[in-house]
Amino acid sequence: MKKRILLLIWMSILLIPAGIFAQNTGATINSNLSGRILDDKTKEPLIGASVRIKGTTHGVITDTEGKFYFATGQKLPYTLIINYIGYESKEITASKSTIEITLRGDSKELNEIVVVGYGTQERKNLIGSITKVNPSEVSSIPVGSIDAQLQGKVSGVQISSATGVPGEAVNVRVRGATSINADNDPLYVVDGVFINSNSLQTIGTGGKATSPIADLNPTDIQSIEVLKDAEATALYGSRGANGVILITTKRGNFEQAPKINVNASFGQAKATKLWELTTGPEHAQLVNEWWINTGKDTPSLNRTVANRPFRPVSEGGRGLPEEQQTYDRLSEAFRTATLQSYDVSLAGGTKTTKYYIGGGFNSQEAILKPITFNRASFKVNLDQKVSDKVQVGVSNSFSRTYRNQARAGDGPQGGLLQAALHTPTYLSPYNEQGVLVGRAGFDNLTLLLENYDVHSTSLRYIGNLYVDAYLLPNLKLRSSWGVDYNNYNESEYWNTFLLLGAQGGLATSSISQFTSLLNEQTLTYRQKLGDKHSFGIVVGNTLQSDVLNRTYAEGRGFANNSFKIISSAATTISSQNWSKSNLASFFAKADYNFDGKYLFNVSLRADGSSRFGTDRKWGYFPAVGAAWRLKQEDFLKNNTVISDLKLKTSYGIVGNQNGIGNFASQGLWTGGASYQGSAGTAPQQLANPDLRWEKTNQFNIGIDAALLNGKIAFEFNYYTKYTRDGLLQLALPSTTGFANYWSNAAEISNKGFEFSINTTNIQQGGFTWTSNLNIAQNINNIEKLENPLRYGSRDLILQQQGTPLYSFWVYKQLYVDPQTGNVVYEDVNKDGQITVADRQIVGSIWPKFFGGFTNNFSYKGFEVSAFLAFQYGNKIYNHNKFFGEGGGARDAARIIFASNLARWQKPGDITDVPRPDGVNVNNYRDGGSRWLEDGSFLRLRSLNVGYNLPKSVAKKLGAEGIKVFVNGTNLFLITKYTGLDPESSASSDQNAQGIDLGTPPQPRSFQAGFNLTF
Repeated sequence: MKKRILLLIWMSILLIPAGIFAQNTGATINSNLSGRILDDKTKEPLIGASVRIKGTTHGVITDTEGKFYFATGQKLPYTLIINYIGYESKEITASKSTIEITLRGDSKELNEIVVVGYGTQERKNLIGSITKVNPSEVSSIPVGSIDAQLQGKVSGVQISSATGVPGEAVNVRVRGATSINADNDPLYVVDGVFINSNSLQTIGTGGKATSPIADLNPTDIQSIEVLKDAEATALYGSRGANGVILITTKRGNFEQAPKINVNASFGQAKATKLWELTTGPEHAQLVNEWWINTGKDTPSLNRTVANRPFRPVSEGGRGLPEEQQTYDRLSEAFRTATLQSYDVSLAGGTKTTKYYIGGGFNSQEAILKPITFNRASFKVNLDQKVSDKVQVGVSNSFSRTYRNQARAGDGPQGGLLQAALHTPTYLSPYNEQGVLVGRAGFDNLTLLLENYDVHSTSLRYIGNLYVDAYLLPNLKLRSSWGVDYNNYNESEYWNTFLLLGAQGGLATSSISQFTSLLNEQTLTYRQKLGDKHSFGIVVGNTLQSDVLNRTYAEGRGFANNSFKIISSAATTISSQNWSKSNLASFFAKADYNFDGKYLFNVSLRADGSSRFGTDRKWGYFPAVGAAWRLKQEDFLKNNTVISDLKLKTSYGIVGNQNGIGNFASQGLWTGGASYQGSAGTAPQQLANPDLRWEKTNQFNIGIDAALLNGKIAFEFNYYTKYTRDGLLQLALPSTTGFANYWSNAAEISNKGFEFSINTTNIQQGGFTWTSNLNIAQNINNIEKLENPLRYGSRDLILQQQGTPLYSFWVYKQLYVDPQTGNVVYEDVNKDGQITVADRQIVGSIWPKFFGGFTNNFSYKGFEVSAFLAFQYGNKIYNHNKFFGEGGGARDAARIIFASNLARWQKPGDITDVPRPDGVNVNNYRDGGSRWLEDGSFLRLRSLNVGYNLPKSVAKKLGAEGIKVFVNGTNLFLITKYTGLDPESSASSDQNAQGIDLGTPPQPRSFQAGFNLTF
């Protein structure tokens, strides 16, 4: 009965706008008002200040002379609300038709408007931990998606670009990781639409995955807010455990003359370094040593100096080591890549309409052939005032993202770097007949590059329609409808020249369609009582439905390599999958502000998900927060040193349901089981009717301060997060007929701090120098996990109670015996043997601290910005080096890395590289700690230099403004890591991070471009 009453209430609310439209028979002008906004000290006009009539949606923007004008149905007198970034907000009563208003400068950014959950707020009144990022500060970094550009810009958010391939998935962790099997990625919200951030890729590319965030054009983005603590994320309830990233796209302004903006840039990128390999002669010498050493250890093999592989041809050998050639495959695989980006937009507005139209094209070659990424996008945002009380608007984003993909991760067949890196340098790409052939179990690199045919096309639409209606002067209703639609089409063909297609060719095709439909209603009431009291209330609901439909087909055996369509294959198989989930949510939030000193928030969200058990579908997520602005107290109000000082704290519970599958709690049957040639059904998944929400409790305490009129501003936060009922797949005995089932069986904690400081170092004589430093630490620990879980290549990652997530499980190498040249490992159980029981946790992917440091300089028309990203104390497993040094126990052909030249050769040698040996497996034991390295780094992420031509020059050239710029990325990297990139990771699996294998590094790039405004 209660549910029916709630439904009737919300249906009534939805119908209110229709009634308002019906009553709006025409606009009546009851007053005209003109005015001017000035700086109270300099009396200079403030351009672009926002002026709004209180209690209405009627607002205007000041022009180049600081002037504004209203023609309104409101009767004088009425109250104006004036906002301008860097100045104190002001409310003033207009009682005559002409008015002049002055604004007083505020401490730096205190009056900055920040987007929060279902609204906006002035920064000085924030209780939650929210970081705002200006996309223009990072847009020049040539990566495929905006999340990769944010690395090092947001305190407490660890972002790793695991590969140098543009458009691939990026690892983003907001205040750590809270789950083992459920998703740890933040929620992305674009103009109010919850978008899908999980890859739809099905075709294997060596463990890699594409990023759906790459479908967004960064140039269309106005601002990015990262919500981190429970107070800030609580209104997103089930989505808040991993943080929320709010993306607001650009819109026009009312009464703004049309403005055209054109951006273009061109550049190149290349690898800063490649792996140092042995030459052909060096490699041959090492193979000879390997041969002789294995013969000494095992005489029955009959391997001696006399029959070593590289001996004179006259003796039946391959020729002496010094006679071998060196074949450079790495130079063939890598290239100098081209980068191009073009964007054009039109923005403006009349008294009742504002618009933004933008189009863009971005094309990036990867430094590894033949990979390419390009995105074409089109953006239309439109807002229309229907009356003084009603406004409607739409946001539309269209994109087409094309990728020419390749296996740039693990896996020998079709693996580009495996073919280039793991093939002996002395082996010719041609056989004795002069034909290109594969060697050592890998594809021939030349054939692979000439015949690679793996590509995908993503068609994406993200749209939102809203209606804002003031039911009362201080009561606003917003109703919105959103959609995120993604058609992801991918295919591959392996012809008979390649290992995967050796048996007549192989073709696969997959089409995935993801559709998310969203409907939201919110009621917002704000009221000011007297001079000291103000409060606001937000109530709302969300209805969301996600549907995923996927069709897959595979064909083998083609008449010849001219036939690539699956229908031409001799044998074909196909499959189809469909899944759906629904989410219903109700939420409310109340805030109270007393005299600008004491701030209080309380919120509650209830989420009902179809993914959980019958009686466990609903989760309830409350949060409370409070702040004390000490600067407003009498004892600090007149202090000239302290511009602002605020203490804040919050506590709340947020949830997680992502990553577990839409039918995780249900018992499933499959119709794909055949019996005696006929279709049949069979159990597929065991039900768990008790499956419930994963919940994370989070506590935050912090301080915000500004000194010397905002020249120094800093923020410090300390937080703790504790996750209970962690969603986890538990293994079942094979006798049950099921491999595993979903449960709530894990507990994980995170705690840490965040610190950021902004300073204006110099501001005189037209020269300005500002700096920003942010640094953070997160300590992660698995508090409860009944049985350890192993992940990653060779089980290198172990999840175990009492240790951090993503810990490395290895054999700890102590030294190489100077007398024998054999590796000595720590014998943990003291049984005199090195077995699996001696593997132990040695470090994890978590750094002791991480962050970024930015310096901005400007003088007259010149602008320079330098941005450093850093992290310290994390580990990375150099699996490339294991294979490059692991020829002894595996295959003589793989003693490839030049680091082998430091091997032990004679008694007394001191080194950590053992003698080449094919018998003593300890010397090249898979999982040895020798290849677990320090992943700390300091990277010059970007350096930008720009020049704004004088306005007079620009006007002569027919433009309002002209800017030219050059920028470089990854100009230097300081690290102890012996691989190419300390951020590399072979897999996009969240539980297999930090293992570097077959992964191209982030490139160094240089670009030049211009920006035109008309």
